[in-house]
Amino acid sequence: MVFANVDIHAYEEMVDFHIFGDEAKIFGKSVTVHFLINEIFMVFFFGIATKEITESVLPGGALNPIRKALNPLMGTLGGVFGPAGTFFLLAWIFYGGSGDFGTVANGWGIPTATDIALAWLVARVIFGNGHPAINFLLLLAVADDAIGLGIIAVFYPDPDHPVAPSWLLLVVTGMVAAYAMRRFGVRSWPFYILIAGGLSWVGLVKSGIEPALALVVIVPFLPGHSNGHDLYQDDSYELEHGHPSDESDVREPVGLQHQHAPLDDFEHQLKLPVDFGLFFFAFANAGVAFSSITEVTLIVIMALIVGKAIGITLFSWVGVKLGFPLPEGMGVRHLFVAAIIAGLGLTVALFVAGKAYEDPVFQDPAKMGAVLSAGAALIAFIFGRILKVKDGTDK
Repeated sequence: MVFANVDIHAYEEMVDFHIFGDEAKIFGKSVTVHFLINEIFMVFFFGIATKEITESVLPGGALNPIRKALNPLMGTLGGVFGPAGTFFLLAWIFYGGSGDFGTVANGWGIPTATDIALAWLVARVIFGNGHPAINFLLLLAVADDAIGLGIIAVFYPDPDHPVAPSWLLLVVTGMVAAYAMRRFGVRSWPFYILIAGGLSWVGLVKSGIEPALALVVIVPFLPGHSNGHDLYQDDSYELEHGHPSDESDVREPVGLQHQHAPLDDFEHQLKLPVDFGLFFFAFANAGVAFSSITEVTLIVIMALIVGKAIGITLFSWVGVKLGFPLPEGMGVRHLFVAAIIAGLGLTVALFVAGKAYEDPVFQDPAKMGAVLSAGAALIAFIFGRILKVKDGTDK
């Protein structure tokens, strides 16, 4: 942002630099710095996010069994409908009756997702380690981003490449390849990513759907562990050795002792490079001149912070009234502060802003709103101190 405000032209030249020359293209897309970051690097970012989602729905995960997750999931719905509704309302207030209303309203998906890593960090500072509100928020953020990935795929296709659904068969082929590798016991995650993920990426590019989502349908096929057992192995171990008679007799399947599951290795070996790479993603997407602050900026900020706070709190409160309680030790005051923290859009909000608007007149202010949503951390900290969410828990 500093660079863009010092010399916007130099910034744009750097981000749009054609690394292999002006003629170099991949499936009709120019190979620029922006392309390599947004459509290749972000594949791995969304892959890591999908890993979290995958583990949460498997046995032992935060979304399994389903009753355990009903209240956070209702909060998730509030975290989508609340900000989307707020976005439409504010867009109508500021742009209703003008020719720009339809264009501005297309950005409704920007405030629907939550930056998982930042929200988790802020929640730990505000609530303190081990507070149930942290897991509640993490669960909500993971489910939130799962919906966000679907919104990107369905509502924000590439305008330069009209949707060609027939190419999605190549994505299905990638999924079949991943399933076959799992069935044949392939335990090296790069094979899944390079072969199955590569097919999925090409299929999405050719079909006109966001290629950064290529691993979203592949990562769930990577073998993973749950309580020491491979989730995707058959029951041959138990058939051969019998069911353990007590907890002390539980053992890992033969050949898996001292091994990490491919699903775990995928995250462990890529997490640090992906976290580091997010700096370059932010650099390539958050370079917005301060002169770009407009009503769209306000709409995005209000939808993220106010819309999420109201939506999540209301839907989760309704969940409590319907018999789906909040986690033990968590009350409405904790819920409200957690809902404010969920307004931290940043990463995914920046990404969606780049897809929702082509015109910099709307895209740049929207990106500024995504960046400034970091202010939700300060607001949550203030309310956290006022409501004393760190001073014990609700019974």
